[in-house]
Formats: sequence, C-alpha cells, structure tokens
Amino acid sequence: MLLAIDESAEVIRELKVEDAPRGEITCYWLQIVRDGMGVPIRIPVIVARGRKDGKVLGLTAAVHGNELNGIPVIQKLFTQINIEELEGAIVGVPIVNAPALVRKKRRFIDGTDLNHIMPGKPNGTVSQVYAWRIVNRLIKEFDYLIDLHTASNGRVNSYYIRADMDNEVVRQMALLQNAQIIVHNPPSDGTLRGTAMEMNIPSITLEVGNPNTFQKGLIRDGLTGIHNVLDYLELIKGEVEESEEETVICKSSFWIYADTGGIMTVHPKVTDIIKKGEVIATMRSVFGDLIKEYIAPQDGIVIGKSVNPITQTGGRILHLGILK
Repeated sequence: MLLAIDESAEVIRELKVEDAPRGEITCYWLQIVRDGMGVPIRIPVIVARGRKDGKVLGLTAAVHGNELNGIPVIQKLFTQINIEELEGAIVGVPIVNAPALVRKKRRFIDGTDLNHIMPGKPNGTVSQVYAWRIVNRLIKEFDYLIDLHTASNGRVNSYYIRADMDNEVVRQMALLQNAQIIVHNPPSDGTLRGTAMEMNIPSITLEVGNPNTFQKGLIRDGLTGIHNVLDYLELIKGEVEESEEETVICKSSFWIYADTGGIMTVHPKVTDIIKKGEVIATMRSVFGDLIKEYIAPQDGIVIGKSVNPITQTGGRILHLGILK
C-alpha cells in the first residue's frame, strides 16, 4: 500500500487512535504549535488500526532534525503491514522535530535539544511547549514505544539499543532488535523514551547508524526488529527473525572527552573490544607534532566514535560501553 502524506491528509489537534477508521491505514497532520507568522507547525502521523482492538505500538523518528534513518524505517513498515491481520494499532511518526528537519539542523529552533527536556512544560519556552504537546497530544496514546535515532554530526554509531533491562517487557523488545549492542539505560533522563517509561509505556531507543543519510542495511535491520516486536506484542503474527551474531549487553556506558584541542585520530572501529591502557586516540598540532595520546580508562566496547578530526577542548572521542 502506498501512502500519500500531503496536504490532503486530515489536520488534527490531538491524536485519538479510537477515532481512526478500523481496517485502514490513515494519514494525519497533527498540529503542534504556530510559528512567528501564525502559520501552523504540523507533524505527519500514520495510523494503522486493525479491525480488532488491542495494544497500540508507537514508532517515532527525527526527534533530532539530522537523524534520518528512522524515517524510511517507519514509511516502509506501513507498506508491509497486512491490515487484515493486525490486532490493535500501530502509530508511526516519521518526523517529530519538524522545524529542525526542514532547517537541516539537529536542535529545535531555539537551540534546545528536544531529547533533553522531555516532557516539556505547558507554559514554558518555545521548545518546552513543543515537547509538552508532543507528549500530551500524541505519546499518551501509546502502550509501547520504539524511538528511532542515529549518531550526531561528526560521529558514527554501531547499531545499538538503549533500554531499561530491568523491565522484562523492555528487555524482550530490546533483544528482538538483533542489535550489535544493548546499553542498560534507566529512564528519568529527560528523553522521549525516559518520559514514556515514566508514563508506564515500555520503551526502547534504537540508534540506527549515522546522521544526514539513509543507510539501506541499517534501515532493513530496523524493520526486522520492529516486525519481531509486532509478533512478540501479538499485534501481527509472524516469524521472529533471529540474528546470527550474539548481541553484546553493556551494564552502562560513557563518553570519553578530549582535554585539549587539535587534529585527532580515533583508532578503534565501532564494535571493537578495547582494553584498559590501550591507545584509543592521538592528538596532533596543526604542524603535525604529537600533542597527546589518549588511553582507554577501562575495558569495554566501542559503541560510537568521533570521525571529525578537528577537535576542540572538550570534544568527544568515543562512546565506551562497559560489559556486564
């Protein structure tokens, strides 16, 4: 089924899944706020509602405007759904941060990272109001959430998951993604996932590759994981596809930062296992002289890394996952 998300779609001010027609896939424009000229700012929402009632799985992408891989994951999923087999509903939001996406920027129009201020405020700054309305006009309708992200500018990621592995439903949702790495990450962290968890909505974050691009292999992997979850949640019966490689589970993770500036080379690749004391990066001056070597503070796995050689003091080096 081809979907036309355009101006002909109905404009709504709040999503109510029960209002969507049964046995159909319906596109909406959800109005969130208005800009400085009073023009509505809307986000696209796709609702597949089965003929039978059941749970609602929400899929969100582009909370950061430069994180694009999640958009085609959601679009392709709705072309693959057999609506006659669906029990419950699937809600896809391919673009959450519309103002940032059209500006080709990561952050919201006031320079704020939306994924640091959730659930926002009803009477706050422009970004806080936007975040609050996303949560209260949309996310509250979900029973489960998968939020799709990528690395940011100048960095690359493995295909990894953030999840509260102490929650059994969340744990199963995470394991079914067949990701390279899962990082145990409790909620209450200002993210969309954390906010949903505080609302008793089991949620995971998928980090699906790199920014500002479409990566076909990772898009395909993301789709496979979501289909696996649809079967697990009994929305659509299917066959779970298992990975041939074992997922590495990390009990925690942290970024290692540079304490000086220069031209940096980060040596390990993503998913490499590194040992304490190993040289992970070298910093050189503009004249080519060695300034400093950075050493791994402990054993771990490389979740993501900087690929931009030009590094200021405080710049990121690599994201280190600590193995269980």
